[in-house]
Amino acid sequence: MNRWTQWPSRQALSRQGVPRVRLMINTGMWVFGASLLLWDVVRDDAFPRWARIVLLAAVAGCAATVYAFRRVTVDHRLGPALALLALLLGAGAALRAVGADNPAAAVWIVGVVVSMERLPLMAGLPAGIVAACSFTIFGDHSLPGGLAAGLGFLLVGYTLRLDEEARGTGYRLLEQERAARRAEAQSAALAERARIAREIHDVLAHSLSAQLVHLEAARLLVERGEDRAMVLERVVAARRMARHGLAETRQALYALRGEMAPVEDFLRESASTEGARFETEGEPRELAAEAGLAVRRVAQEALTNVRKHAPGARVELRLVYRTDEVLLEIRDGGARETSAGGPAATGAGYGLRGMRERAELLGGTLEAGPADGGFVVRLRVPA
Repeated sequence: MNRWTQWPSRQALSRQGVPRVRLMINTGMWVFGASLLLWDVVRDDAFPRWARIVLLAAVAGCAATVYAFRRVTVDHRLGPALALLALLLGAGAALRAVGADNPAAAVWIVGVVVSMERLPLMAGLPAGIVAACSFTIFGDHSLPGGLAAGLGFLLVGYTLRLDEEARGTGYRLLEQERAARRAEAQSAALAERARIAREIHDVLAHSLSAQLVHLEAARLLVERGEDRAMVLERVVAARRMARHGLAETRQALYALRGEMAPVEDFLRESASTEGARFETEGEPRELAAEAGLAVRRVAQEALTNVRKHAPGARVELRLVYRTDEVLLEIRDGGARETSAGGPAATGAGYGLRGMRERAELLGGTLEAGPADGGFVVRLRVPA
């Protein structure tokens, strides 16, 4: 946009973002200046009493005009602003005509400053020049002094304009930053909800489906009049799956909240329980909640698959901390059964296929397949 036709921003023209101390100082300066003018009128014995009352009303009217001018410029209303400015300069001329030189000079000075400060330069500069010329020509001072003073007031108004534009820009940037932070917080909250929902779904989907299978089997056994012990076995299995699912759900929530033991301690305990060998490489560090949870889940799934498909096989767990990722490798050296779904579809947990999807959501990878007569599962996640 052309700078000559551009208004100062509404933030610059309003009081938004102005410190309270600065507002108090600005208000105090305006009140002090108006008080000096009123006092000058009151103590001027050149006017009769009734004339001084009229002059006081005129000065008060000029102050009200300046206030109205400031309000309409905030809304970028050029027509009303120019009309009010013309009224102000006319009031200055009237005051000069009746001999109130000091109030007239003050009105013209204010006209110069507010024109340059608050109007588009295309309108503010000519209006400011008119006010400055009125001050120079009709003021009680020499022509060179009046010209220098008028030019100085023009520069003061333009300097105030630049200062307010800088403040308005800073305020807009601050508001944009706050909006970005609010959006970021909302996005983080939604992502957290999605993570919790996905984790609970992974846990409960397996647990509830297993319970349903056992309970449906129990129903069929009851309908066929089978032995009570067989029915009870299915019910007990369903209850066991329910307890297991509840424990896994709690564990998932603790992990998402960062309230679980470090990943390294968890893997060491799991390896000890399964009789596996565990080792680490690199500098240990705390992992993000989702990365740590993925490592736990893959380790659980892989160890469960070893227990089911290669019982008694030698198992090695290796956790490697790298610069920008963490690697988990579970390797066994025993024979492995195969099934229609493959190893990725079996296990007490959620399947290595589901773990692969979890790793991809984190920007990582999961590889699983035969290696050196056994089977290896290798997880990489950013950390």
